[in-house]
Amino acid sequence: MLEGPRSKRPPHILFVVMTLLTNLRKHPWIAAVAAGLIVGVALAVLYGIGSGPVHAPPPSLARLVYEKTPAVVAEVAFTDARGARHTLSEFRGHYVVLNLWATWCGPCVKELPALAKLKSSLDGAKLDVVAVNVGRSSAGDTAQFLLDHHASSLTAYLDTNIALMRVFGAYGLPLTVLIDPQGRLVAKALGPAEWDDPAAIDYFKALAARR
Repeated sequence: MLEGPRSKRPPHILFVVMTLLTNLRKHPWIAAVAAGLIVGVALAVLYGIGSGPVHAPPPSLARLVYEKTPAVVAEVAFTDARGARHTLSEFRGHYVVLNLWATWCGPCVKELPALAKLKSSLDGAKLDVVAVNVGRSSAGDTAQFLLDHHASSLTAYLDTNIALMRVFGAYGLPLTVLIDPQGRLVAKALGPAEWDDPAAIDYFKALAARR
């Protein structure tokens, strides 16, 4: 088939746009569908696809690996220094950085001050840092240990039954898990991380600010 002069034929992109506009006038429902798709794409870009955040964690949080399918965490009880019982459901509505540690674990002890600084830096944000001693220490010993290791801003929590380790399938310490406001496990970090790195603090602040 012979074609007319190129100067009289609209560019392909312009032709597509003109065709789309014509169809939108003839079929209003197409406009509604298109609008829905645009909003969906915008939300995906803004909040990230799936459970992960918009931006990847900084190098200081390289050990933090996001789950492909977030799952609700089972209700497990642990206690504070006064013996009061707590569960993770108390923190619903906030992100939770849950750290499992023990006094005999060298890497655990080394990162306690970093976790304490992270908690202090996030004061008022919708993110809680919860460090739970899964060793055999007493409540008093745990509180004193945190004080002696420059981590007194962390609340002394204990799980002497290692129930949390079983729930998260921990085979080593420290283990840190990230739980979203809906109570779902979204990421894990096996081993120590630079929780007090400025980029890490900014990362968690941005995460806590998400709606």
